[in-house]
Amino acid sequence: AEKVLGYDLLSLCLEGPRDALDRTQHCQPAVFVASLAAVEKLNHQQPEVAGRCVAAAGYSVGEFAALVFAGALDFAEALYAVKVRAEAMQKASEAVPSGMLSVIGQRQANYKFACLEARRHCESLGIENPVCTVSNYLFPDSRVIAGHLQALEFLQENARKFHFTRTKMLPVSGAFHTRLMEPAVEPLAEVLTSIQIQKPLLCVYSNVDGKKYMHSNHIKKLLVKQVVSPVLWEQTMHSVYERKQGTDFPYTYEVGPGNQLGTILKKCNLKAWKQYKHVDALEDEEVAES
Repeated sequence: AEKVLGYDLLSLCLEGPRDALDRTQHCQPAVFVASLAAVEKLNHQQPEVAGRCVAAAGYSVGEFAALVFAGALDFAEALYAVKVRAEAMQKASEAVPSGMLSVIGQRQANYKFACLEARRHCESLGIENPVCTVSNYLFPDSRVIAGHLQALEFLQENARKFHFTRTKMLPVSGAFHTRLMEPAVEPLAEVLTSIQIQKPLLCVYSNVDGKKYMHSNHIKKLLVKQVVSPVLWEQTMHSVYERKQGTDFPYTYEVGPGNQLGTILKKCNLKAWKQYKHVDALEDEEVAES
């Protein structure tokens, strides 16, 4: 990774500084590499797991790691694509004051209406063509809304009116998975045409539509589209775990930093979550086994 990126990723992950690691251009490669490092750890601890694996999915940049795991992308080439994606998204973020707001809503919350009102508010402030839209579908009643900062502030101030029970700004520098990321589309599309993409050896689900990738051109097209499209994670969870009544759920391993995807799975499908384990590349061996 250090050779591809041109900086010492390991020491950045282990020693920081934290604000440098949080920057999009460093954070995305770090998540990608740490996810695949956790796969290696799982292979070491339980060699039989990977061989029995039937499907994979990755959240946002994690989709690149899922595709490497499934044999569709080469590690070094995928990391280079992630580097280009991360730097282009960092640049796009700096062009417009924007961000992402995590929202837990009541049953009657209407996210589309809330976003429309927030865009109208931005227009009243003289912002042309404002952006405010759902960028991540996490689990029932939970969304991430992304767009201009003024729109997100408006939603926080009017949370009660829109039936939001909790709102929290995410520590990111831009409105990912919205059209504010359009400047990042071209650089990523360019790098993806220069690398080899194979048909995955197992099912990999796309963030863009929650369905399985079909072939290499399909992967290329959707990885580019993903930058400006909402992440349909809740819908993906339904696709992955859909099965006939009475059929056992598979074992699920979340590989990489943090266990947020496990938390989301628990809210989407409690029965599937009961077979869930988390593997972190940095975890102590004893802790992992206990």
